[in-house]
Parts: sequence; structure tokens; C-alpha cells
Amino acid sequence: MSDLRNEFMTEAIRLSMDGPLKGEGGPFGCVIVKDGKIVGRGNNQVLLSNDPTAHAEVVAIRDACKNLGTFQLDGCEVYTTCEPCPMCLGAIYWARPDIVYYANTREDAASIGFDDDFIYRQIPLNLTERQIPMFPLGREQALKAFKCWEEKPDKHLY
Repeated sequence: MSDLRNEFMTEAIRLSMDGPLKGEGGPFGCVIVKDGKIVGRGNNQVLLSNDPTAHAEVVAIRDACKNLGTFQLDGCEVYTTCEPCPMCLGAIYWARPDIVYYANTREDAASIGFDDDFIYRQIPLNLTERQIPMFPLGREQALKAFKCWEEKPDKHLY
């Protein structure tokens, strides 16, 4: 099995070169595997799509979910070329794969200009103390959508 894991990581590493070489984004790649087969692929496409969320893991999750026809990745493995940033980590937890394998560390990424440490430091702060302050607005009206969801008899929980 370790040979297969190495092959999957090698494919993720190959994808990580697409971002810089094609001018699509940073040097990050990711594959998602289910039952020994790659079901999702992604490389960083932030520059290509002008989308700050188009990280390799998010692109691969979207691809895998589309290919599998599901919004969760139960039974899947994630192979990513770098320890996931806070956004990708959140996306991974929402997708619910079984395991994540990563190559480079977040310190490695920071050393080439991809430093997410400031985000990790922002998370535990009070909302009003964050670099981008956050203030409540429109809760009364927005709660109506929550109430509608709560009362929906045929909702599909996820």
C-alpha cells in the first residue's frame, strides 16, 4: 500500500508544478483517492481564476465531489503537497475524508512566501479584535432563514 501512497503523492507533486509553470498559481497540488483510484485532482488556480479560494485542496475536493456525485468524501484519502492552510483544513473537515497525507509543512510554505500563521493567530481573537473586524448586522431578519430550515420536514442534514 505504501507504494500506491507514494504514487498518489507523486501525482499531487506533479500537479503542484502546474500552478507556477502555467501561471495559474502557487506550487501546490492535491489528489483525492477512493478505493485505490484518483477521483479528484487539483492544483492551485488562484491566479488563473482570480479566486482566492482556488487552492489545490479546494479544487480537488470540488472535482472529487463532482465526479462522485456527492458532497462528502467518506472513504477517501487526500494527498496534498503541503500541510493544509486554515481554509483548506476547514474544507477538508467539511468534506470528511478518512485521512490526509501531506508533503511540505506550513513552515516550508512560509519560507517561500506563503505564510498563513497570521490567520492561525487571528482565529482565537475576539471578533472585534481581529485584523478584519467583524460586527453583527441583520440577525433578526437572517434568523428567518434558519427557522425555515429548522421547520423543513424533508431537509437533508450534512
